[in-house]
Amino acid sequence: MPTHRSEQLATFFKAKIEASSVPRISHLSVTLISDHTLGLSRDVYTEASKEKNARATLYSAVKRALGKDSIVIADGLNYIKGYRYQLYCESKAVETPSCVVHIGTPIGKCNEINSQFSDYNDGEGRYPKKILDDLIYRYEEPNGMTRWDSPLFTVPYDDDAPPCDDIWEAMIGSEGNVKTVKPNQATVMKPAAEPNYLYDLDQITQEILNTILDYQKHHPGEFGGEIPIDLAEDGSKRLIVELPASSVSLHKLQRIRRAFIALNRQHTLAKDRIRAAFIEYLNDGLD
Repeated sequence: MPTHRSEQLATFFKAKIEASSVPRISHLSVTLISDHTLGLSRDVYTEASKEKNARATLYSAVKRALGKDSIVIADGLNYIKGYRYQLYCESKAVETPSCVVHIGTPIGKCNEINSQFSDYNDGEGRYPKKILDDLIYRYEEPNGMTRWDSPLFTVPYDDDAPPCDDIWEAMIGSEGNVKTVKPNQATVMKPAAEPNYLYDLDQITQEILNTILDYQKHHPGEFGGEIPIDLAEDGSKRLIVELPASSVSLHKLQRIRRAFIALNRQHTLAKDRIRAAFIEYLNDGLD
């Protein structure tokens, strides 16, 4: 079943919509998407490949439902920072606001609540201890200082309800104001592809990764730093890749690059904008 908190939010949103006489609000719809609504069992968390496919299924369902006239509740674990960033980008791409609702629950309480469910059977019931322990270990807690986790609403597990009014204000705004979101360069959709677009997308993003790797090769043991990337051939215009104050692995860089390519494979960028868009996406992903 969908979680108790998601059902509380959905019920609140629907009541607000039904009670409003403002056209832009009364036309809104509410969609709750979860593992349960998509028919995904808890077996998916036993193997990395199954889990990856399950995340892709939830991601696709959220992407299809997003729109300026819809409120979408992505009721999932959403415990991977990069995955939340992808959802954030999809929301920006259709120029709608987003937020993160985090249920603050101590590990001991998680285990206690899980034990109250029926025995695990055919993908239902409580999480097997090994799976739950692994999910807790891999959990990347949201950080309200990052743009993709902001605004962040942390709800203590024993609170009666989430701060529904505050969440409504963040998402919909007061009746006299409309929330507007400006898409960034990495999420703006372009209808027509230029010749050799996919080749250019692949080559330019790889070239920027090579510049970062070359910098790290010549600065061993150093963390952080700013890497200038030329936007014009004559070097007259540059953007900066800002490295974090921690080691950045090749695996992480490749993962960010693959996500950017997947995001822009269909929604094409002009060739002269690929470099700037990828640098912005990189800086967000490395933050």
